[in-house]
Amino acid sequence: MSSAPASTRDQVLATEVLLVAMATIWGVNFAVMKYGTQVLDPLAYNGVRMTLATVLLLALIRRQLAKVPPWRDVRALLLLGVLGHGIYQGLFILGLARTRAGTASLVIASSPGVIAIVGRLLGVEQVSPRAVGGIVLSIAGIGFVIFGSSQSSAGEASVIGDLLILAAVVVWAFYTSLLKPYTHRIDGVQVAGWTLVGGVLPMLLFAAPALVRTDWRAVTALTWGAIAYSGVMAMVVAYLFWYRGVRVIGSTRTAMFGNLQPIVALAVSWPLLGEVPTAWQGVGAAAVMGGLLLTRQSEMAEPAHGE
Repeated sequence: MSSAPASTRDQVLATEVLLVAMATIWGVNFAVMKYGTQVLDPLAYNGVRMTLATVLLLALIRRQLAKVPPWRDVRALLLLGVLGHGIYQGLFILGLARTRAGTASLVIASSPGVIAIVGRLLGVEQVSPRAVGGIVLSIAGIGFVIFGSSQSSAGEASVIGDLLILAAVVVWAFYTSLLKPYTHRIDGVQVAGWTLVGGVLPMLLFAAPALVRTDWRAVTALTWGAIAYSGVMAMVVAYLFWYRGVRVIGSTRTAMFGNLQPIVALAVSWPLLGEVPTAWQGVGAAAVMGGLLLTRQSEMAEPAHGE
């Protein structure tokens, strides 16, 4: 079967605009979820927001009246959802609860390099030499920001939390690379919906004790607002932008836009959580942006699809 035709420059540009919005939504979400996990059990918080996102995506699928993919594809998406939503979200929320929001966003920003390595191993990504340079520059920027975080007066980040989030990055890299073939032939809403169903079921089972213990009548409007933001914006709107990016420009280039997350997260966490950024973090943010631009320029003349 031949691969899909290369996307036009207009499609690529529109996709990149959406990916900037995605990174902004996810960057803000670090502070939102950090607040949520401070007032609610992390697993209870994650279980409710994932359930909300799943219901909304299934409603979108129903409204589309689109033909359900073949059972073989649905089964594959459900299994991938266990990896990319169940295991990933579990590791992420437990890690975020144990470290600073800004530091968590920096660890997540290492995902492009991990995705490039995993994609290359699985044969679904081709990385040009200039793109490798962009990834290296971004990783160096992340190193500067992490060093800056260690110099912060807000306290040291939890090593366990950072390691949990790093494990989540590895899980996300395999999920993204294995998911890519399905994003080429299945609508993004269907992909998002079925994978989220696959992830929310084991998550709810794992979170059941925390959900039962929580006094939901005492939950404030602000906390419900945080759940709504991280469930609707971060897990529905931003994920749809992500799937479009994987389909149009490939998983590695899409992941590079994720490097904008720590810049947004650091800027938001400062006034909301008191996580004061340092000069080293500013240097790192500049390097991250440079790496993203270098990778983007290296790929503009190449077909948008990796195969």
